Amino acid sequence: MNQPLPVLFITRKAHFNAAHKLYNPKWTKEENDEVFGKCANENWHGHNFDLLVTIKGHPNPETGFVMDLKRLKKIIDTEIVEKLDHKNLNLDVPFLKDILPSIENIVIAIWEILTQHLPEGVYLHKLHLVETKNNSVEYYGPSVLL
Repeated sequence: MNQPLPVLFITRKAHFNAAHKLYNPKWTKEENDEVFGKCANENWHGHNFDLLVTIKGHPNPETGFVMDLKRLKKIIDTEIVEKLDHKNLNLDVPFLKDILPSIENIVIAIWEILTQHLPEGVYLHKLHLVETKNNSVEYYGPSVLL
C-alpha cells in the first residue's frame, strides 16, 4: 500500500525598509489623528519590515525540495522587495495605489502577487509581515469563514 505524500511547509524570510502614512483623505485631520495617531504624521514615518513567506507542497522525489529556495528568494526579491524597499508605500508602489497602506492591506497585496508566481504544485500557506517588534500580521489567504 502506498504511503500518502507528506505535505511540508517551508519558510523564507525577507526584509525591506519603507515609509508610509496612515491617513484617510475622506476624514478630517482631527479624525485621522484620533484613529491613526503618530502614524498619520503628514511627513510620513518608516519601518524596518520583515516578511516571512511560508509555502507548502510535496517534496519532489528527485530533489527532495518542495521548491528550490533560490527560486523562491528570487521571486520574493523581484516581485516584492525591489518594489517596496526604500519606497514610500503611499506614493511609489503601483500595486498599493489608492490603498491605505496598513500592514493588513500590504500583506493582502503581497499575497495576491506571490500566488501568481509560484510553480505548479507549490502553494502559499501563510505570510507573516512584521512592522515593529510589537506589531505584525499573519495572513492565510482569502477565507469565507468570517
